[in-house]
Amino acid sequence: MQSSEAPASSFPGSALGRALLAYGEARRIAAAEARRALSLNELDARALLFIADNPGARPTHVRDHLGITSAGVTTLIDRLVQRGAVRRDLDAEDRRVNHITAIVDLDAPPWSALRAFDAGIEDAVADMDPAVADRVARVIDELIAHAQR
Repeated sequence: MQSSEAPASSFPGSALGRALLAYGEARRIAAAEARRALSLNELDARALLFIADNPGARPTHVRDHLGITSAGVTTLIDRLVQRGAVRRDLDAEDRRVNHITAIVDLDAPPWSALRAFDAGIEDAVADMDPAVADRVARVIDELIAHAQR
């Protein structure tokens, strides 16, 4: 456990509530450590993950996903291009349009650090009984829906 990570017992409430809060905190800490190791800020990391999952995305798609301004997304993409993490391609039909594509391999070090925690969770879920995993997923979905009311 990292020194900044709170033990699950420090979260109030039920065992399930504590476990969910501890999961969120552990994921947050893992993401912060990955960003620190890669010298990325949170917004740049979120943008890179979105672009990797949506190859050829337009800057407007990135802007809408992140909820930032057009100027902000231009600056952000400039930073990622300078880092060698993404590239801009002109649209063949409309030269005013750019498409953004990740050119780093998020499945290989050092970039894989951005997804390492989630990959570890997926590995653990794959080892579970599928029926149990489905029940747990439904419970978590219900809890999220209830909390968002």
